Amino acid sequence: MAKLGDVLVQKIKAREARVGVIGLGYVGLPLAVEFARCGLRTTGIDVDQKKVQSINEGHSYIPDVSSEEVKALRDSGMLTATADFGAIRELDTINICVPTPLRKTKDPDMSFVVAAAEQVAAHLHPGMLIILESTTYPGTTEEVLQSRFESPTFKPGVDFFLGFSPERVDPGNPTFNTRNVPKVVGGTTSECRRVAAALYGAALEHVVPVSSTKVAEMVKLLENTFRAVNIGLVNELALMCDRLGIDVWEVIEAARTKPFGFMPFYPGPGLGGHCIPIDPFYLSWKAKEHGFESRFIELAGHINSTMPHYVVEKIAEALNSQRKSLNGSSVLILGVSYKRDVDDIRESPALDVMAVARSRGARIAYSDPFVPKIAARQWAAGEDLTSQQLTPEILASFDCVAILTDHSTFDYDAIVAAAHTIVDSRNAIKTRHPHVLRLGAPHKVEQIGETKDPLLVSA
Repeated sequence: MAKLGDVLVQKIKAREARVGVIGLGYVGLPLAVEFARCGLRTTGIDVDQKKVQSINEGHSYIPDVSSEEVKALRDSGMLTATADFGAIRELDTINICVPTPLRKTKDPDMSFVVAAAEQVAAHLHPGMLIILESTTYPGTTEEVLQSRFESPTFKPGVDFFLGFSPERVDPGNPTFNTRNVPKVVGGTTSECRRVAAALYGAALEHVVPVSSTKVAEMVKLLENTFRAVNIGLVNELALMCDRLGIDVWEVIEAARTKPFGFMPFYPGPGLGGHCIPIDPFYLSWKAKEHGFESRFIELAGHINSTMPHYVVEKIAEALNSQRKSLNGSSVLILGVSYKRDVDDIRESPALDVMAVARSRGARIAYSDPFVPKIAARQWAAGEDLTSQQLTPEILASFDCVAILTDHSTFDYDAIVAAAHTIVDSRNAIKTRHPHVLRLGAPHKVEQIGETKDPLLVSA
């Protein structure tokens, strides 16, 4: 009798396996599309009826996945979506791609993973492969999932297969996507790893097997902690350069000419997105369980979390140059998504800047071509906001304009021409102007009535 692992691998190679993806967000939908594209009949499962309906109607709600491709895969019968977890009974593989946020106490919130695991456990059958992709702390796959699936007569690597593979999605990246980014995969046993690698190998270009699920879980945390710590370093240098009268952007551009031993990171208003602001705290939380204090990570987190306050101070400084206070002034925020040219506002530092400025009495509005509305529940001030159309009249009507996300669609020349004063936290405006303050760069803003002297207006 053939081993269940061999049977499933053969079904994957023959494109006879039925695969499922739980969670159809920025990670799950692109992954489901890749599976369907390679000839594996794919079912997406999500509690959000709007997402399910959108996919079944052939529409994509994620910029990195085109509606044309979703429609073609749906029309061919290769991709369907449902909110019924009972569909798991008919599937051979399941990838869990659900959110793993932090609680207010900075502890991991595993409720979405647990809920998904319980649904899988309710419909688990012999020969099934389950892979967790949600970013989490080392040990989650074994501690949270395996304990719900196994029994004395139902063992991983024999009766079912369990693995972990960290998602590496970079929304808006035109070069790297789900298919061509190397896929790290670990299994709770070597047989689990072999079966999981076979699934990814059918759809993706390069699979990187590692020795265990703990190693695979740690890989993701290392990648994002590396970024968080280095961004914290460059943010601290930006604050330092501001005091020393040095342009941090010029420093970085000069340093990046070194062909070895240096990788450029850039300062900004803080960390955003679903990974970098969160993942290091998963690691430090787990380390504390073992009596280890991750001081480097905690310090970087502290520095990055203070950046929105620093940006608000820059806005206050810009307003002061007009003999105005932050309290009662109007501030237009340009860009509220967490990175350029995406519509994702999760953990966006722009929302923190807006909330801090609002708490100090500023009247806040925003413009973002990718985010038409912000609901009251999405930011601390609790107001519904609608994106402003950028016209010279709108720009001129605000006391200060703050660039927090450097979308490529913004007309920066028009912004410079129309705005009274500008705070640029992204170095989006490359030419120097007396009414533009940049994060981490010295600047003398002209007071009203001053005589312009180009030698006194530093870059």
